[in-house]
Amino acid sequence: MSDMALPGSIEPALKKGPDLDKGFHPMTGIIYMGVVAAALLFVAYSIYSDVDATGTRVTSFLPYIMLFVALLIALGFEFVNGFHDTANAVATVIYTRSLPAHVAVVWSGMFNLFGVLLSSGAVAFGIVSLLPVELILQVGSSAGFAMVFALLIAAIIWNLGTWWLGLPASSSHTLIGSIMGVGITNALLRGRDGTSGVDWSQATNIAKALLLSPLFGFALAAGLLYVLKIVLQRATPALFGEPVGDQPPPWWIRGILILTCTLVSFFHGSNDGQKGMGLIMLILIGTVPTAYALNRALPASQIEQFAARSTAASKVIEGKAAGYNVLGNPRPAVTNYVAQHQINEGTFPSLAVLVRDIGQQVAQYGSLAKFPAVGNTRNDMYLASEAIRFLMKDKEAELTSADVATLNEYKGSLDAATKFIPGWVKFAVAIALGLGTMVGWKRIVVTVGEKIGKTHLTYAQSACAEITAAATIAAADGYGLPVSTTHVLSSGIAGTMAANGSGLQWATIRNIAMAWVLTLPAAMILSGILCYVFYHVF
Repeated sequence: MSDMALPGSIEPALKKGPDLDKGFHPMTGIIYMGVVAAALLFVAYSIYSDVDATGTRVTSFLPYIMLFVALLIALGFEFVNGFHDTANAVATVIYTRSLPAHVAVVWSGMFNLFGVLLSSGAVAFGIVSLLPVELILQVGSSAGFAMVFALLIAAIIWNLGTWWLGLPASSSHTLIGSIMGVGITNALLRGRDGTSGVDWSQATNIAKALLLSPLFGFALAAGLLYVLKIVLQRATPALFGEPVGDQPPPWWIRGILILTCTLVSFFHGSNDGQKGMGLIMLILIGTVPTAYALNRALPASQIEQFAARSTAASKVIEGKAAGYNVLGNPRPAVTNYVAQHQINEGTFPSLAVLVRDIGQQVAQYGSLAKFPAVGNTRNDMYLASEAIRFLMKDKEAELTSADVATLNEYKGSLDAATKFIPGWVKFAVAIALGLGTMVGWKRIVVTVGEKIGKTHLTYAQSACAEITAAATIAAADGYGLPVSTTHVLSSGIAGTMAANGSGLQWATIRNIAMAWVLTLPAAMILSGILCYVFYHVF
């Protein structure tokens, strides 16, 4: 989430800022609402088409009412995320007079949309993997809806609250804190240790990305500006200048700044846009599992490949089972391993039986599109995939490199069947995030443009901060890790101010640090309380 403007005077006073008060043409509002209406109709039609294609007979409208409410909340989170994060991309082009404010906002929103549409989905499922295994397996239950509603509403409340109070915060921190809060509450309500409600290895990886990315942004932006000053300052002094009045920069500098704004917008969409996708998929699986629990569009060639990989993985797992077998249901033992991450005598034998069962189910129907009921199969595939993920990292499993390669290929086939995002979901999130960028951006732009450094942003500083932000977000997207666009770009601007000897406004820096410390625990507490309340309401 982006930095918010704080009340009070700017210290010291900067030059007259750009015109941020120019309104939009009335026709823009009509087009805006038309896009919203068209998007909602498209979503409704897509769900209807997907359900109708399965031949499912609608006997009750209650699940669809729940689906509609849940989708509105999830898309509302992405909308709020959009209007908080606009300034991270557009503040520099606005304050260097490269683009008028109203043009920059629409431009950024458009490339946020493109970023979402072309995203991989890796970040979406990285977020989902933090959720308790009980939620994943029983998302359609009242407890499942209680957790999903609690974490989304908590994230929206905290985002809106910090925006209203002018406190800079991160939407990545907020959502992850909300997920951890419902995970801990769920574990406590089930009589377990609260620490068992979170996948701490995945949480640690995400925490490292969130912690290190702004430090990386500060250092890289400062270093990049320092190098540019050594190499280019004499040859192109205009690059290191400030805007003169309302005049735009030279065309080539303007082109660089618009390009970097475009890249940050695109990569912000590709990373932040995914944070709600995985949750939307859980909502769809919980309400209309026949249509969305399995990837019915998976080609026949991948089903054949699945059978071969399943056989190879079975041999590896059965070899580790040491000849033992399991009588009865193997799922509780595998579920326990996924939740506790502790291998016992039943782990490998149970997983071996589960893998065989999955292979038999797929072989029986020959295609995922032909499955008459997919809830149990999807849960089996998810359990097997998560168990294999943990086993490959567990030294106690004593797997060879060849074993790991075989299991990893099988896991890829399982994930292709269960971890997918329909095109219309990407489209809906893209519209929500893109439209969100056009609302409530002014206060954020002022903070990013005026309240980090003590001097006006130069063209070189703007370009270095934006290039650093785009590169950092793109790298995190490639590894499937969420990062805070707010902190990466604001720390990049701070880094360029430090490298330029411009000085920093420490009041703003302190507020950013305070939000950094408070957001995670506050979101955890808020979502935990809501989860407890919803558990007793649903």
